Amino acid sequence: MSLMGTAVSGMLGDTSWLTNISQNVANANTTGYKDAQTEFATVIDAVGSTSSAGGGVTASVRNMNMLQGSVVGTSTATDLAVQGDGYFVVSDSNNDLYLTRNGSFVPDAEGNLVNSAGYYLMGYNVQEGQSSGTSNSLAGLAKVNTITSGEAATPTTDGTLAVNLPSTATAYSPTAATLPSNNTLPASGAGAVTYSDETSLVVYDNLGAAHTLNVYFTNTGTNAAGDYTWEVDVYNAADASASGGFPYSAGPLTSTTPAPTLTFSPTNGDLITGSPLTFTVPTGQSMSLDLSQSTQLASSFSVNQATANGNAASSLTGVKISSDGTLDFQYSNGVSSPGYDIPLATVASEDNLTSIDGNAFQANQNSGTIRVGVAGTGGLGSIASSSLEDSTVDLATELTDMIQAQSAYQANSKVFQTGANLLDILNNLKS
Repeated sequence: MSLMGTAVSGMLGDTSWLTNISQNVANANTTGYKDAQTEFATVIDAVGSTSSAGGGVTASVRNMNMLQGSVVGTSTATDLAVQGDGYFVVSDSNNDLYLTRNGSFVPDAEGNLVNSAGYYLMGYNVQEGQSSGTSNSLAGLAKVNTITSGEAATPTTDGTLAVNLPSTATAYSPTAATLPSNNTLPASGAGAVTYSDETSLVVYDNLGAAHTLNVYFTNTGTNAAGDYTWEVDVYNAADASASGGFPYSAGPLTSTTPAPTLTFSPTNGDLITGSPLTFTVPTGQSMSLDLSQSTQLASSFSVNQATANGNAASSLTGVKISSDGTLDFQYSNGVSSPGYDIPLATVASEDNLTSIDGNAFQANQNSGTIRVGVAGTGGLGSIASSSLEDSTVDLATELTDMIQAQSAYQANSKVFQTGANLLDILNNLKS
């Protein structure tokens, strides 16, 4: 009986091996699937005779979750692959959270990214600011959605204007009635407004409408400390007269008169005071215009930098996902805006994760708790967009193992048959 019991355990172990092989072969084309290996361990009959080591064998399955599958390119930007350690955090229809390497995500009817197994990709929504994720918790995650409003506009709040103001420019008295801050004079002719140089800057209001700002620079001589001073006036170009320029229908949006003027060092021409200028964009937000990189040197007037944030209304054209998991919305005017931070998660013992349907996993006591982080940091791998991770199953190896498992099963069955024959002999003995 001990002989037959040992043979039965061998056949059961080989059956488990064949079952595992069939599972691997069936998932040879499953995205992100990791092949599982069958491991055998000896079972000893400690109660039996000391002269016999009979007992048999037990088989267990080890999921090789730490293996890296080949990463292949696709034409879909939302197809994602992990290169290195880590898993995507996904949820099912009941909002239960799991881990997976299956990154075949596409938008569903509501715009949520869902993979081929029906799991939703989770991330931190950063459209209203920075995420509040923690390294040891999955709290704060939301379904990653690729649908935003058809049009998006961002008002201007900051800008930079770096100019060189010529030190050779004619100086006008700070009390002169013809300075640009005096908005009652014509742009040309007798008694016209006098200024040294002028440039323009485009900004955007709350609805994404563009506004052109006319910026006037006027040399007003030197102050008591010997520093060079300039008046700066910013006007809304839409308020200009019918002939263009002064007089504007409304006063300046901001002026350094009577506020502190721009002052430059007579030693090196660097700006000393007067930056930034703060004013409100027409029908828009408060804007800070940085002039700190401006200079006064003995050369002609030049604009070295002129930028302003914000953008006009523009339609969504798609999304871009970076290697660190940052998902940005792309608009037709070339502007992008942050949408989600897609984290990666891992555990201390990946091979001990609990497998569930859909090539997904749950953490348990043997695997350790989940750690969440930014892709590419803390030992986590990077995220490849327009890519998928192939299954790690090697069909040649699996078919070879299948032959070995079948042969082992046949051998154990022969042992069982031998034991049955011995029982027949015993049963046929005559007293």
